[in-house]
Amino acid sequence: MAPISKAQIKLIRSLQHKKFRDELGLFVAEGHKCIEELKKGYELVIEATSANSTPTEIVQMSGLKTPQGEIAVFKKKTQRINLDSSISNLTLVLDGIQDPGNLGTIIRTCDWFGVRQIVCSPDTADCYNPKVVQATMGALTRVELIYTDLTAWLTQQQCPIYGTLLDGKDLYEPSSISSQQPAIIIMGNEGNGISQAVRKLVTHPIRIPSYPPEAETSESLNVAIATAIVLAEFRRIG
Repeated sequence: MAPISKAQIKLIRSLQHKKFRDELGLFVAEGHKCIEELKKGYELVIEATSANSTPTEIVQMSGLKTPQGEIAVFKKKTQRINLDSSISNLTLVLDGIQDPGNLGTIIRTCDWFGVRQIVCSPDTADCYNPKVVQATMGALTRVELIYTDLTAWLTQQQCPIYGTLLDGKDLYEPSSISSQQPAIIIMGNEGNGISQAVRKLVTHPIRIPSYPPEAETSESLNVAIATAIVLAEFRRIG
C-alpha cells in the first residue's frame, strides 16, 4: 500500500464539503467495518491506514472527533435522473430530512428491514455526507437513494401512499396498514413534518400513538426512531 501524499490528504479533507463531493464524484468513509462493507458495492480510490500513514495524518484527514484509524475514499454511484413510473415493493420517501445522523440511521434501518430504495426530496441531507456514511455502517451498499421532485413522482404512483401525520389513524389498529405491496411510506422533516404539497398526496395517514393516550409526553418522536417503528410494523404484518 503506497504512502499517503500531501495531495491526497488535501483531497480527503475537501470531501467533508458537498461542493467537492459533487465536483469530484467521490466520498469519504471512516472505520474498518464501514469501509469493508462499502468495498462490496463501491469502487475504492484511496485507503489510508496505519500501514501507509501516521496517526497525525489520520487525524488531519478525519472528520470525527475520535478518529477510527482507517479512512477510505470511494467513487459515488451515478444518480438515476428519472425514476421508473411505478415501484414494485415497499419504498420509503423522505421529505426534508436534514440531520445527517438521522438520515444515516434511517438508511441502516431500511437495510435491516429489507427496504432497498429511498426516494428523497432535494432538500434532504446528502447521503454521501461523511456523518451520514458513518451512521449507515456500510448500508449504502445495499440501499439506493434517489433525489427527485417528490410531488411529481408521487403523482405517478398507483399504490397506497402512507404518511405519518398527527391526525392519522393509529398504526396499531387492524385496518390502518395493509400487507399489500407495492406501497410507499413517507416520513417528514424533523421539525415541520411532511410538507403541505406532499401531504395532499397521502392516501393513508397514520400515526404512532403514545402511551397511555391521555398522558403528557414529548411533542414528537425522533424521525429515525419513528421510521424504525413504522417499518417494523409493516414487516410484522407482511
